[in-house]
Formats: sequence, C-alpha cells, structure tokens
Amino acid sequence: MRIFARTTGVAASAALLLLVSPASALAAEPGDVTYSFTAVGSSVENTITNNSGSVITCGTSLAPAPDGVLPPVGEVIGNGQSLYTGGEVPAGATTQVVADVPAGTYVALASCTLTEGDSTTAWISDYPGLDEFLAQIPWTSYTVEQASAIVTVQ
Repeated sequence: MRIFARTTGVAASAALLLLVSPASALAAEPGDVTYSFTAVGSSVENTITNNSGSVITCGTSLAPAPDGVLPPVGEVIGNGQSLYTGGEVPAGATTQVVADVPAGTYVALASCTLTEGDSTTAWISDYPGLDEFLAQIPWTSYTVEQASAIVTVQ
C-alpha cells in the first residue's frame, strides 16, 4: 500500500504535503498538470508542467515492464518499488530525474498533489485499472494522459 501512496502523490507514506491557499486548491483543473517521460543514459526524466498556479508536490516512479508490456496495476502500486524521486514543483516546467536505473524496460508513472487542510487534489498518471484504486481515496483525482509512459534504459 505504501507504493499506492507514492503513485497517488506520495501523500501518505512519504508525507509530502504543501501549503497553498484554499482558493487555489478549489480552482484546480484536470489539465493543470502534464507529464512527459524520456530515458537519458541510465536515468529517466519526467518533465512536469504545472499550470495550477501553485507549488505542488510530485513524485516520479518506475516499475518493470518487460518487453514493454504493462504489468497489472496491483503490481505497479504494490510494495517493492524502489526507483523513485519526488519533491516540490513550482508553476512552470520542472524535470524530475530517477537516476542509476538498471538496463530494462519500465513503465514511468507520476503523481502530483495540491493540499490544504482537508482538501487535496491529485493528478495521477493514467494506467489501466487505476480507477478502482482512486475510488477508494477521498480526494479529487484527475488522471493524466502522459507522453512516453514506456521507457527503455540501455
């Protein structure tokens, strides 16, 4: 379940929260955040474009996808994932880098959250079967169609 928290904004297990005005959290829109993944050497880069107007907290993670085949969502958000980075992302474009990635094919996922008091908005990489898990969390959640979700590290 800890990885589920990572893929949903790292809000629970990593306790990554940020302070923004309540008006900003209420004004969040589905298209405010986008992701674009690329493999560069032994790293995977995620360019996050934040058009929310607020600082958000984001995480980028990788899960094995042998031969480019997406594993079931339970394996991606289950325990054991270790290729991960996260932090605050201001308005505009920011690149998160997962470094020292072993050679292989991976599915790259990201999530960002905007939190103030009881109100949390999350932008989460779209993934087959994810809706079942998102229905269990009491947040406003938007799935993000990201570019280059499958990456190959040589």
